[in-house]
Amino acid sequence: METREFDIPRRRLFGLILCTGTGLLMGAGKADAMWNVMDVLRGLDPGTSDNSVPPSLRGVLGSNGDVYRKFLSRIGLKKISVQDIMNTHAKAHGHIHNTLPPRQLWGNIRSTLLTLDKVAVRLGEPVGEVLSVYRCPAYNATCPGAKSNSYHLRNNAIDVRFSSSPRKVAATARDMRKQGLFKGGIGRYPGFTHLDTRGSNADW
Repeated sequence: METREFDIPRRRLFGLILCTGTGLLMGAGKADAMWNVMDVLRGLDPGTSDNSVPPSLRGVLGSNGDVYRKFLSRIGLKKISVQDIMNTHAKAHGHIHNTLPPRQLWGNIRSTLLTLDKVAVRLGEPVGEVLSVYRCPAYNATCPGAKSNSYHLRNNAIDVRFSSSPRKVAATARDMRKQGLFKGGIGRYPGFTHLDTRGSNADW
């Protein structure tokens, strides 16, 4: 019994060292390494917790998939599924695959997601489908109608479907923008709505 009592903290300590070292070696930086430390202290296994990428997507999204999912989970979204966001990064048009955003762009999506989440709260419904978030340049070039300077390339835009019509979604977003809650672009398309937080207002 005495041996088992000491084995548990040793395993935790080993996991703590392993996760921290792995995060630093992968270029995750101090902040990402600290996330791994906090997960171990909370007793979470990064490979099997609710914050982990499903095995079916790991080969497509690469080694940073779990870390990016944890980043998204910490934003605290109420009406947007983190898994639905992750799925968009694994999409492909023919042999051209999308990717995770570069690490330096991760923070760009936070304001857009929080704004969209508030739109969903006002509508009283969750986001029905996340169609597009970040698009790598090669994938963006295959998207019909996509601009070469799209805010999707900056990880600052999102295209979504709600049960409500795009007209109602766009109107709700514009009302919020008039109240000074964000500055950004609102695009209404047949069947979906575009939202970004570029810092200046645009409508189409």
